[in-house]
Amino acid sequence: MNQENVCATLTIAAPAEKVFAVLADPTTHSAIDGTGWVQEAVNQAPLTEVGQVFRMDMYHANHPDGDYQVANKVRVLDPPRAISWLTGQDKGDGNLEFGGWFWRYDLAPLGADETEVTLTYDWSAVPPQIREYLQFPPFGPRHLTDSLDHLAELARGLRNR
Repeated sequence: MNQENVCATLTIAAPAEKVFAVLADPTTHSAIDGTGWVQEAVNQAPLTEVGQVFRMDMYHANHPDGDYQVANKVRVLDPPRAISWLTGQDKGDGNLEFGGWFWRYDLAPLGADETEVTLTYDWSAVPPQIREYLQFPPFGPRHLTDSLDHLAELARGLRNR
């Protein structure tokens, strides 16, 4: 497989500002997640600047520890049009290490109350030593569409966190 990213797009019946606000709130990420791996936000402050780090508690049955934590670093923040973050981990010495994959949401207003949202998961910068033990993408094909469906429910106020 030569493709190094996957994308999904959904039109959401909510203004771009509201959709962006949901995405910029780390406390909503567990409700957005289509895998069930994201548990809760360790850092609950809204995302407001490039370079900001926010940590999330995670769970995956195949992870060596089961429960673990990721450190995400905001790489794009262009309200209400785009938001993206790299996913990594704390190396235990105060330094963060990123694996080379990122999440990105692109929002295109289609009017006052409708937004086209494209979710991209990109692993093109993952180094060979990580590709030896992690398969990409690490989730099934429905993950992105499920995540967008959950985002739509949150943005329309139909889903509790």
